[in-house]
Amino acid sequence: MNFERKNLTNEQLLDLYKNLIKPRLIEEKMLILIRQGKVSKWFSGIGQEAISVGITSVLDKDEYILPMHRNLGVFTTREIPLHRLFSQWQGKANGFTKGRDRSFHFGTQEYKIIGMISHLGPQLGVADGIALANKLKKNGKVTAVFTGEGATSEGDFHEALNIASVWELPVLFVIENNGYGLSTPTNEQYRCEDLADKGIGYGMESHVVDGNNILEVFNLISELKASIQENPRPVLLEFKTFRMRGHEEASGTKYVPQELMDMWAEKDPVENYRNYLKATAVLTEEADEAFRAAIKKEIDTDWAKVQEEPEIQASLSEELNDVYKPYDFEEVTHSDEVENIRVVDAISNSLRQSMERHDNLVIMGQDIAEYGGAFKITDGFVAQFGKERVRNTPICESAVVSAGMGLSINGHKAVVEMQFADFVSTGFNPIVNLLAKSHYRWLENADVVVRMPCGGGTQAGPFHSQTNEAWFTKTPGLKVVYPAFPYDVKGLLNTAINDPNPVMFFEHKQLYRSVYQDVPKDYYTIPFGKAAMIKEGEDVTIISFGAGVHWALDTLDKNPEIKADLIDLRTLQPLDWETIYASVKKTNKVIVLQEDSLFGGIASDISAMIMENCFEYLDAPVRRVGSLESAIPFVKALEDQYLPKVRFETELKELLAY
Repeated sequence: MNFERKNLTNEQLLDLYKNLIKPRLIEEKMLILIRQGKVSKWFSGIGQEAISVGITSVLDKDEYILPMHRNLGVFTTREIPLHRLFSQWQGKANGFTKGRDRSFHFGTQEYKIIGMISHLGPQLGVADGIALANKLKKNGKVTAVFTGEGATSEGDFHEALNIASVWELPVLFVIENNGYGLSTPTNEQYRCEDLADKGIGYGMESHVVDGNNILEVFNLISELKASIQENPRPVLLEFKTFRMRGHEEASGTKYVPQELMDMWAEKDPVENYRNYLKATAVLTEEADEAFRAAIKKEIDTDWAKVQEEPEIQASLSEELNDVYKPYDFEEVTHSDEVENIRVVDAISNSLRQSMERHDNLVIMGQDIAEYGGAFKITDGFVAQFGKERVRNTPICESAVVSAGMGLSINGHKAVVEMQFADFVSTGFNPIVNLLAKSHYRWLENADVVVRMPCGGGTQAGPFHSQTNEAWFTKTPGLKVVYPAFPYDVKGLLNTAINDPNPVMFFEHKQLYRSVYQDVPKDYYTIPFGKAAMIKEGEDVTIISFGAGVHWALDTLDKNPEIKADLIDLRTLQPLDWETIYASVKKTNKVIVLQEDSLFGGIASDISAMIMENCFEYLDAPVRRVGSLESAIPFVKALEDQYLPKVRFETELKELLAY
């Protein structure tokens, strides 16, 4: 192995060595503890340490790194106290996730490390968002994100590289090619000679690097960091290395040919670097022994400290209180000056005034810049706010959502527009597994609003007409808003943008230009979890949201003899149970109307909760009305049959006659 020290001092060379042996010695300790049954699971990075240590040694301590399972060297080189790492691995309270997640599935703003989720790919998009925030701040910072050769087959990898290249983001995409994805060798994963070749398709600079040579890693990253600061851009790096242990310890390495293990054992990054330092008289045997003894003492001392920590005791209130970041609603009242506008105008007004109010707010979506979006909601925004903050995106829903998370991590707010709510399916994973879970897992909030143009009635067919709120109302950690009137749209969207938690904001397309209302011209907010009582009566409680509220109004106008409490939920998560229960206790009959197909929808939960909490007040079973159990069709006659508007009147009258 050829080591080139270039202009590195002896002290720098020895610092690299100490940083290199520390994760190795920790791993050797962990392997002993596993055999003793004191550690349950371990993902070994033995043989790959030079990559983590080399990259982390170059980056400034305030530059974000997004590591994976086998990057212990990132955490130790960032000088996280070992007892905190050990506490994390053992599920103790002094770790980073309060026992809610394991191993390296955590992040820490204190050390500017953003941990992975098991789905691997989304963290690449998160790196894009972090780097975008750095670029907007013009601070010259570089972001490094790790992935394995297996994850390069995931769509998120390609989406993240494409976005980074198009937006010229200062990201180092680090592929640790260790030969196997669990047991699947590279020749069963991809056909190109080098994964670095994938950079060509994205117009991206790329390099193939000896991942076992600490000096080659350090020197290249040093050069790239300096270059990227002058010329911001992404760089794809493929580090050739090898995993000397199993994917995790239980899986072993029996599937690896012995000659391959022997070849890579000779390329051990620690042993070869130590031999180089000794051969060049930079490291003496006595110094080596002293370094190792000091690290082993630190390991043993910190491990003993963790054994004295008590086991975590379950606390119901603490668990539930950490699902969302605490948010004190800021009530902003409005003046009496109003204008008669549509739903689409209310959305545009809210976004515009929020952009003025929050200079760290970035809006992202397909065609939203000069074109103004598919529904012209952001028309004129580029002229006022610039393309840095109003960003056209490639068709990369997953990576764009992840980038929103990255913006949030690095001090920004993000609004992501799904061109149609149906398209969120290709961004589903980062919403439900990243945005929704981050605060619960390691107290990192996701300050992201996902706008969802949804709903039928416009003959747009199966892929542009869904109202898919039920995908998200059952996911803890998300807030779900679904207004029906321009006044509510504006106030609730303002609140959604203020709220530091992830919000799914549903906007019914059929209401965009058909519903008008007097709306205050100035900025105001409406709290989540407060339903609106649209009408009041003694006969029945009607509960709905979105277009269903207008269908219910039409039905009541057509049947003036029916005196109903009509509740517009406005927000589905959180729900206003107080208003619902009070109305049920008054009218004693309830019908819940939703546009979504019936089974598994929110109407089912509302019905169940009413039955559980208000059963003695009911004079009839709770009635649910929804769309047919099919995809939404295109032809008007079929769509009219699918939607529940006509059936609602029949069901309402049957309930009243019960």
